[in-house]
Amino acid sequence: MYLGLGLYKHMITRENFKFAKQTGCTHLILHLANYYSKEKGVVTATDDKNNYGESFANESIWLLESLSKLTKMAEEEGLKIYGIENFSPADWYDVLLDGEKKHEQMEFLKEIIRNVGRAGIKSFGYNFSLAGVWGHKRLPVARGGAISACFDASSLPLESRIPDGEVWNMSYKKGEKGKFIKDIDSDELWSRYEWFLKQILPVAQEAGVELALHPDDPPMSILRKTPRLVYKQDLFDKSLNLVKSPSNKIDLCMGSIQEMEGSNIYEALDKYSKLDKISYIHFRNVKGKVPYYKEVFVDEGDIDMFKALRILKNNNFKGILIPDHTPELLCESSWHAGMAYALGYMKAALQAIEGEKK
Repeated sequence: MYLGLGLYKHMITRENFKFAKQTGCTHLILHLANYYSKEKGVVTATDDKNNYGESFANESIWLLESLSKLTKMAEEEGLKIYGIENFSPADWYDVLLDGEKKHEQMEFLKEIIRNVGRAGIKSFGYNFSLAGVWGHKRLPVARGGAISACFDASSLPLESRIPDGEVWNMSYKKGEKGKFIKDIDSDELWSRYEWFLKQILPVAQEAGVELALHPDDPPMSILRKTPRLVYKQDLFDKSLNLVKSPSNKIDLCMGSIQEMEGSNIYEALDKYSKLDKISYIHFRNVKGKVPYYKEVFVDEGDIDMFKALRILKNNNFKGILIPDHTPELLCESSWHAGMAYALGYMKAALQAIEGEKK
Protein backbone atom coordinates (compact mmCIF):
# COMPACT_ATOMS: atom_id res chain seq x y z
CA MET A 1 0.00 0.00 0.00
CA TYR A 2 1.16 3.50 -0.80
CA LEU A 3 0.50 6.85 0.82
CA GLY A 4 -0.81 9.63 -1.39
CA LEU A 5 -2.20 13.15 -1.23
CA GLY A 6 -5.11 14.66 -3.12
CA LEU A 7 -4.58 18.20 -4.41
CA TYR A 8 -7.25 20.46 -5.89
CA LYS A 9 -6.64 22.67 -8.91
CA HIS A 10 -5.66 25.77 -6.94
CA MET A 11 -3.27 23.66 -4.85
CA ILE A 12 -1.25 22.20 -7.73
CA THR A 13 2.04 23.94 -7.00
CA ARG A 14 5.62 22.84 -6.55
CA GLU A 15 5.39 23.88 -2.88
CA ASN A 16 2.49 21.50 -2.27
CA PHE A 17 4.30 18.73 -4.13
CA LYS A 18 7.18 19.26 -1.70
CA PHE A 19 4.70 19.20 1.19
CA ALA A 20 3.42 15.83 -0.03
CA LYS A 21 6.94 14.44 -0.19
CA GLN A 22 7.82 15.82 3.24
CA THR A 23 4.77 14.16 4.82
CA GLY A 24 5.78 10.74 3.48
CA CYS A 25 3.69 10.54 0.31
CA THR A 26 4.86 8.77 -2.80
CA HIS A 27 1.84 9.45 -5.03
CA LEU A 28 -0.65 12.18 -5.93
CA ILE A 29 -4.29 12.33 -6.96
CA LEU A 30 -4.98 15.64 -8.75
CA HIS A 31 -8.30 17.43 -9.27
CA LEU A 32 -8.20 19.55 -12.42
CA ALA A 33 -11.83 20.71 -12.34
CA ASN A 34 -12.23 24.03 -10.52
CA TYR A 35 -14.97 23.27 -7.96
CA TYR A 36 -12.95 24.36 -4.90
CA SER A 37 -10.78 27.45 -4.48
CA LYS A 38 -8.34 29.11 -2.10
CA GLU A 39 -11.00 31.61 -1.08
CA LYS A 40 -13.87 29.14 -0.60
CA GLY A 41 -11.93 26.17 0.75
CA VAL A 42 -12.69 22.45 0.34
CA VAL A 43 -16.18 20.83 0.53
CA THR A 44 -17.73 24.27 0.83
CA ALA A 45 -21.25 24.91 2.08
CA THR A 46 -23.89 24.67 -0.66
CA ASP A 47 -27.68 24.80 -0.82
CA ASP A 48 -30.43 25.68 -3.29
CA LYS A 49 -29.00 29.20 -3.68
CA ASN A 50 -25.24 28.51 -3.60
CA ASN A 51 -23.30 25.98 -5.66
CA TYR A 52 -19.61 25.35 -6.35
CA GLY A 53 -19.48 28.11 -8.97
CA GLU A 54 -18.88 28.24 -12.70
CA SER A 55 -17.42 25.37 -14.68
CA PHE A 56 -15.34 25.95 -17.81
CA ALA A 57 -15.18 23.76 -20.91
CA ASN A 58 -12.23 22.59 -23.03
CA GLU A 59 -9.52 23.96 -20.76
CA SER A 60 -5.90 23.47 -21.81
CA ILE A 61 -5.16 21.58 -18.58
CA TRP A 62 -6.55 18.43 -20.28
CA LEU A 63 -4.07 18.55 -23.16
CA LEU A 64 -1.30 15.95 -23.24
CA GLU A 65 1.32 18.71 -23.04
CA SER A 66 -0.22 20.07 -19.83
CA LEU A 67 -0.62 16.64 -18.23
CA SER A 68 2.95 15.72 -19.15
CA LYS A 69 4.24 18.91 -17.53
CA LEU A 70 2.44 17.95 -14.32
CA THR A 71 3.87 14.43 -14.32
CA LYS A 72 7.36 15.82 -14.93
CA MET A 73 7.00 18.33 -12.10
CA ALA A 74 5.87 15.56 -9.76
CA GLU A 75 8.78 13.33 -10.78
CA GLU A 76 11.21 16.17 -10.09
CA GLU A 77 9.91 16.20 -6.52
CA GLY A 78 10.17 12.43 -6.15
CA LEU A 79 6.46 11.77 -6.64
CA LYS A 80 4.22 9.99 -9.14
CA ILE A 81 0.79 11.17 -10.25
CA TYR A 82 -1.38 8.10 -9.78
CA GLY A 83 -4.71 9.58 -10.80
CA ILE A 84 -6.88 12.48 -11.88
CA GLU A 85 -10.26 12.90 -10.20
CA ASN A 86 -13.39 14.23 -11.92
CA PHE A 87 -14.23 15.73 -15.27
CA SER A 88 -15.29 19.37 -15.41
CA PRO A 89 -19.12 19.52 -15.48
CA ALA A 90 -18.95 21.91 -18.46
CA ASP A 91 -17.22 19.16 -20.46
CA TRP A 92 -19.84 16.45 -19.98
CA TYR A 93 -23.13 17.98 -18.84
CA ASP A 94 -25.01 16.53 -21.82
CA VAL A 95 -23.54 13.08 -21.14
CA LEU A 96 -25.10 13.34 -17.68
CA LEU A 97 -28.31 14.96 -18.94
CA ASP A 98 -28.68 12.98 -22.18
CA GLY A 99 -28.59 16.18 -24.19
CA GLU A 100 -27.93 16.94 -27.83
CA LYS A 101 -24.20 17.48 -27.32
CA LYS A 102 -23.54 14.17 -25.57
CA HIS A 103 -21.80 12.53 -28.57
CA GLU A 104 -19.55 15.55 -29.10
CA GLN A 105 -18.75 15.76 -25.40
CA MET A 106 -18.07 12.04 -25.22
CA GLU A 107 -15.41 12.36 -27.91
CA PHE A 108 -13.66 14.98 -25.77
CA LEU A 109 -13.87 12.74 -22.68
CA LYS A 110 -12.30 9.93 -24.68
CA GLU A 111 -9.44 12.21 -25.70
CA ILE A 112 -8.94 13.20 -22.05
CA ILE A 113 -8.62 9.53 -21.09
CA ARG A 114 -6.19 8.89 -23.95
CA ASN A 115 -4.07 11.84 -22.83
CA VAL A 116 -4.12 10.63 -19.23
CA GLY A 117 -2.81 7.26 -20.39
CA ARG A 118 -0.18 8.80 -22.64
CA ALA A 119 1.03 10.90 -19.70
CA GLY A 120 1.60 7.73 -17.68
CA ILE A 121 -1.26 8.31 -15.24
CA LYS A 122 -2.97 5.12 -14.16
CA SER A 123 -6.37 6.12 -12.80
CA PHE A 124 -9.23 8.52 -13.50
CA GLY A 125 -11.83 8.93 -10.76
CA TYR A 126 -15.32 10.24 -11.45
CA ASN A 127 -18.76 10.67 -9.90
CA PHE A 128 -21.73 10.03 -12.21
CA SER A 129 -24.28 12.31 -10.61
CA LEU A 130 -26.76 15.05 -11.44
CA ALA A 131 -26.96 16.76 -8.04
CA GLY A 132 -23.30 16.10 -7.27
CA VAL A 133 -21.73 16.74 -3.87
CA TRP A 134 -24.38 19.01 -2.35
CA GLY A 135 -25.81 20.28 0.92
CA HIS A 136 -22.80 20.10 3.19
CA LYS A 137 -22.01 22.74 5.77
CA ARG A 138 -18.69 23.67 7.36
CA LEU A 139 -19.04 23.79 11.13
CA PRO A 140 -16.89 23.11 14.25
CA VAL A 141 -18.03 19.48 14.43
CA ALA A 142 -14.71 17.61 14.80
CA ARG A 143 -12.69 17.12 17.98
CA GLY A 144 -11.87 20.32 19.82
CA GLY A 145 -14.18 22.35 17.61
CA ALA A 146 -12.16 21.81 14.44
CA ILE A 147 -13.95 23.03 11.32
CA SER A 148 -15.10 20.21 9.07
CA ALA A 149 -17.85 19.22 6.65
CA CYS A 150 -21.16 17.85 7.89
CA PHE A 151 -24.53 16.97 6.42
CA ASP A 152 -27.95 17.37 8.07
CA ALA A 153 -30.86 16.55 5.79
CA SER A 154 -33.37 18.09 8.21
CA SER A 155 -31.89 21.56 7.62
CA LEU A 156 -31.92 21.43 3.81
CA PRO A 157 -34.45 22.01 1.02
CA LEU A 158 -33.95 18.48 -0.30
CA GLU A 159 -36.68 18.83 -2.93
CA SER A 160 -35.34 22.03 -4.45
CA ARG A 161 -35.01 21.34 -8.16
CA ILE A 162 -31.77 21.74 -10.11
CA PRO A 163 -32.00 24.86 -12.28
CA ASP A 164 -31.36 24.94 -16.00
CA GLY A 165 -27.66 25.46 -16.70
CA GLU A 166 -26.48 23.53 -13.65
CA VAL A 167 -25.33 19.96 -13.10
CA TRP A 168 -23.04 18.30 -10.55
CA ASN A 169 -23.55 21.36 -8.29
CA MET A 170 -21.85 23.70 -10.79
CA SER A 171 -23.08 26.16 -13.43
CA TYR A 172 -22.01 25.47 -17.02
CA LYS A 173 -24.10 28.23 -18.64
CA LYS A 174 -26.54 31.02 -17.79
CA GLY A 175 -29.77 29.05 -17.51
CA GLU A 176 -33.29 30.07 -18.36
CA LYS A 177 -34.98 31.52 -15.27
CA GLY A 178 -37.74 29.32 -13.88
CA LYS A 179 -36.60 26.32 -15.92
CA PHE A 180 -35.16 23.14 -14.37
CA ILE A 181 -33.43 19.99 -15.56
CA LYS A 182 -35.68 17.17 -16.68
CA ASP A 183 -37.07 14.86 -13.98
CA ILE A 184 -35.98 11.25 -14.48
CA ASP A 185 -36.21 7.97 -12.59
CA SER A 186 -33.43 5.64 -11.47
CA ASP A 187 -33.74 3.39 -14.53
CA GLU A 188 -33.07 6.36 -16.80
CA LEU A 189 -30.00 7.38 -14.79
CA TRP A 190 -28.60 3.86 -15.03
CA SER A 191 -29.34 3.79 -18.76
CA ARG A 192 -27.34 6.98 -19.23
CA TYR A 193 -24.54 5.52 -17.13
CA GLU A 194 -24.47 2.31 -19.15
CA TRP A 195 -24.14 4.34 -22.38
CA PHE A 196 -21.26 6.28 -20.82
CA LEU A 197 -19.45 3.08 -19.80
CA LYS A 198 -19.94 1.38 -23.16
CA GLN A 199 -18.46 4.41 -24.89
CA ILE A 200 -15.50 5.11 -22.64
CA LEU A 201 -14.37 1.80 -21.13
CA PRO A 202 -12.87 0.40 -24.38
CA VAL A 203 -10.88 3.63 -24.76
CA ALA A 204 -9.72 3.49 -21.15
CA GLN A 205 -8.71 -0.16 -21.45
CA GLU A 206 -6.69 0.53 -24.60
CA ALA A 207 -5.05 3.54 -22.91
CA GLY A 208 -4.16 1.53 -19.80
CA VAL A 209 -6.32 3.73 -17.56
CA GLU A 210 -8.59 2.58 -14.74
CA LEU A 211 -11.94 4.38 -14.42
CA ALA A 212 -12.75 4.67 -10.72
CA LEU A 213 -16.37 5.34 -9.75
CA HIS A 214 -16.88 7.34 -6.55
CA PRO A 215 -20.03 6.61 -4.51
CA ASP A 216 -22.63 9.32 -3.96
CA ASP A 217 -21.90 11.88 -1.26
CA PRO A 218 -24.26 12.46 0.41
CA PRO A 219 -25.53 8.88 -0.16
CA MET A 220 -29.24 9.71 -0.41
CA SER A 221 -31.48 7.69 -2.75
CA ILE A 222 -33.05 10.91 -4.05
CA LEU A 223 -31.54 14.39 -3.86
CA ARG A 224 -33.05 17.54 -5.35
CA LYS A 225 -35.68 15.34 -7.04
CA THR A 226 -32.98 13.41 -8.92
CA PRO A 227 -32.01 9.75 -8.43
CA ARG A 228 -28.57 8.78 -7.15
CA LEU A 229 -26.40 6.04 -8.67
CA VAL A 230 -24.42 4.45 -5.81
CA TYR A 231 -26.12 5.38 -2.54
CA LYS A 232 -26.06 1.82 -1.18
CA GLN A 233 -23.06 -0.45 -0.85
CA ASP A 234 -24.35 -3.26 -3.08
CA LEU A 235 -24.91 -0.87 -6.00
CA PHE A 236 -21.18 -1.07 -6.64
CA ASP A 237 -21.87 -4.64 -7.80
CA LYS A 238 -24.38 -3.32 -10.32
CA SER A 239 -21.92 -0.75 -11.63
CA LEU A 240 -19.10 -3.27 -12.00
CA ASN A 241 -21.30 -5.83 -13.76
CA LEU A 242 -23.05 -3.34 -16.04
CA VAL A 243 -20.15 -3.29 -18.49
CA LYS A 244 -17.39 -5.71 -17.59
CA SER A 245 -13.84 -4.54 -18.17
CA PRO A 246 -10.54 -4.66 -16.28
CA SER A 247 -10.68 -0.85 -16.43
CA ASN A 248 -14.06 -0.70 -14.66
CA LYS A 249 -13.08 -0.08 -11.02
CA ILE A 250 -14.08 1.98 -8.01
CA ASP A 251 -12.71 4.82 -5.96
CA LEU A 252 -13.55 3.33 -2.58
CA CYS A 253 -14.37 6.33 -0.40
CA MET A 254 -14.48 4.91 3.10
CA GLY A 255 -16.29 7.95 4.48
CA SER A 256 -19.05 7.86 1.86
CA ILE A 257 -19.63 4.12 2.33
CA GLN A 258 -19.69 4.44 6.11
CA GLU A 259 -22.33 7.19 5.75
CA MET A 260 -24.68 4.86 3.83
CA GLU A 261 -27.69 3.29 5.53
CA GLY A 262 -27.07 -0.40 6.24
CA SER A 263 -23.45 -0.32 5.08
CA ASN A 264 -20.53 -2.36 6.38
CA ILE A 265 -17.25 -0.75 5.42
CA TYR A 266 -15.18 -3.79 6.37
CA GLU A 267 -17.22 -6.07 4.09
CA ALA A 268 -16.83 -3.58 1.24
CA LEU A 269 -13.08 -3.34 1.70
CA ASP A 270 -12.74 -7.12 1.88
CA LYS A 271 -14.97 -7.87 -1.10
CA TYR A 272 -13.66 -5.34 -3.58
CA SER A 273 -10.00 -5.70 -2.68
CA LYS A 274 -10.29 -9.47 -3.20
CA LEU A 275 -11.86 -8.81 -6.60
CA ASP A 276 -9.06 -6.35 -7.47
CA LYS A 277 -11.71 -3.73 -8.23
CA ILE A 278 -10.37 -0.88 -6.07
CA SER A 279 -8.33 1.63 -8.02
CA TYR A 280 -7.58 3.80 -4.98
CA ILE A 281 -9.04 4.61 -1.56
CA HIS A 282 -10.24 7.76 0.18
CA PHE A 283 -9.03 6.92 3.67
CA ARG A 284 -11.20 9.17 5.84
CA ASN A 285 -13.43 8.78 8.89
CA VAL A 286 -16.91 9.96 9.84
CA LYS A 287 -19.45 9.85 12.64
CA GLY A 288 -23.06 9.00 11.86
CA LYS A 289 -24.97 8.00 8.75
CA VAL A 290 -27.49 9.71 6.49
CA PRO A 291 -29.56 11.73 7.16
CA TYR A 292 -26.96 13.22 9.56
CA TYR A 293 -23.21 12.70 9.65
CA LYS A 294 -20.05 14.67 10.20
CA GLU A 295 -16.52 14.28 8.87
CA VAL A 296 -14.03 13.91 11.72
CA PHE A 297 -10.34 13.27 12.36
CA VAL A 298 -9.04 9.97 11.05
CA ASP A 299 -8.72 8.55 14.59
CA GLU A 300 -12.04 9.66 16.12
CA GLY A 301 -14.74 8.32 13.80
CA ASP A 302 -16.92 5.22 13.62
CA ILE A 303 -14.46 3.28 11.44
CA ASP A 304 -11.68 1.23 13.03
CA MET A 305 -8.96 2.34 10.61
CA PHE A 306 -6.47 -0.30 11.78
CA LYS A 307 -9.05 -3.03 11.14
CA ALA A 308 -9.56 -1.58 7.67
CA LEU A 309 -5.83 -1.65 6.94
CA ARG A 310 -5.49 -5.23 8.15
CA ILE A 311 -8.20 -6.31 5.70
CA LEU A 312 -6.38 -4.59 2.86
CA LYS A 313 -3.04 -6.09 3.88
CA ASN A 314 -4.51 -9.61 4.10
CA ASN A 315 -5.91 -9.21 0.59
CA ASN A 316 -2.59 -7.92 -0.75
CA PHE A 317 -3.96 -4.54 -1.80
CA LYS A 318 -1.22 -2.57 -3.57
CA GLY A 319 -3.04 0.64 -4.33
CA ILE A 320 -3.02 4.22 -3.07
CA LEU A 321 -4.56 5.61 0.11
CA ILE A 322 -5.25 9.35 0.33
CA PRO A 323 -6.93 11.32 3.15
CA ASP A 324 -9.20 13.00 0.55
CA HIS A 325 -10.26 15.77 2.97
CA THR A 326 -10.06 16.15 6.72
CA PRO A 327 -10.90 18.58 9.54
CA GLU A 328 -8.71 21.65 9.60
CA LEU A 329 -6.50 22.50 12.56
CA LEU A 330 -6.70 25.93 14.18
CA CYS A 331 -3.55 27.60 12.90
CA GLU A 332 -2.31 29.83 10.09
CA SER A 333 -2.23 27.07 7.48
CA SER A 334 -5.22 25.03 8.62
CA TRP A 335 -5.52 22.77 5.54
CA HIS A 336 -1.83 21.81 5.60
CA ALA A 337 -1.90 21.16 9.35
CA GLY A 338 -5.01 18.99 9.07
CA MET A 339 -3.49 17.02 6.21
CA ALA A 340 -0.16 16.62 8.00
CA TYR A 341 -2.01 15.20 11.01
CA ALA A 342 -3.95 12.71 8.85
CA LEU A 343 -0.90 11.69 6.82
CA GLY A 344 1.23 11.24 9.94
CA TYR A 345 -1.41 8.94 11.41
CA MET A 346 -1.67 7.00 8.16
CA LYS A 347 2.10 6.66 7.79
CA ALA A 348 2.45 5.29 11.31
CA ALA A 349 -0.55 2.98 10.88
CA LEU A 350 0.85 1.56 7.64
CA GLN A 351 4.23 0.94 9.26
CA ALA A 352 2.55 -0.79 12.21
CA ILE A 353 0.37 -2.97 9.99
CA GLU A 354 3.24 -3.94 7.70
CA GLY A 355 5.19 -5.07 10.75
CA GLU A 356 2.44 -7.42 11.91
CA LYS A 357 2.34 -11.09 11.03
CA LYS A 358 -0.73 -12.40 9.22
